[in-house]
Amino acid sequence: MKAVLALIIIYVGTFLVAIQGASPNSVQAAAQQSAGQSAAAQPAAIDPDKEADIRSLMELVGAREMVQDGISTSTEQYREKLLATVPNNDKGQAFVNAFADAYQKKVDVDRITDQLVGVYDKHFTDDEIKGLLQFYGSPLGQKVASEMPKISREIQAHSRAAGAKAAKEALQALKEQNPEVGQSARLGFASASCSSAGRDSSRHKARRVRNNRACGRAARL
Repeated sequence: MKAVLALIIIYVGTFLVAIQGASPNSVQAAAQQSAGQSAAAQPAAIDPDKEADIRSLMELVGAREMVQDGISTSTEQYREKLLATVPNNDKGQAFVNAFADAYQKKVDVDRITDQLVGVYDKHFTDDEIKGLLQFYGSPLGQKVASEMPKISREIQAHSRAAGAKAAKEALQALKEQNPEVGQSARLGFASASCSSAGRDSSRHKARRVRNNRACGRAARL
């Protein structure tokens, strides 16, 4: 049972790292590090047999799907931020939708998935990879692989909601204690409904515009 719990924790951690690796907060850091990374030495070659086992494991655990889920999550994070900054009309909405489409096309999911081979090689020995293959090839392992993306998304949603609430409450308390300093402080949070507003159809133009205005006000809180 302890081994199963450890594998579940690893799975959740991998999913959240995938999300964070594609999140808006990581973009600036990635840009600053890109020059140094390009000059860094290439990693050592992975043993071909171990690489084959890693790729089999990644297929079993749905590593590519985890990466895609991370990209989808980051797309919605970007959408929330843009909705609060563009005009509250159809042109603004079209701009946000066009960005979301262009962003997802530019992210190379296959390349990211290939890079995960080196991540697994770094953190697991050949025997450990074989053990993970055995587990994920079992009925319980397949259940874990099937359910963990759903659980991870729920964990992410609950964590974001709790974090946003705590941050707003902390900021409000500090603003009351230091009104002269914190009067203009803003967190820029937008609710989940703001991101979904961008996916509504043209049949709901008036509702979409109202939602965008509300999102703009929420982002200024």
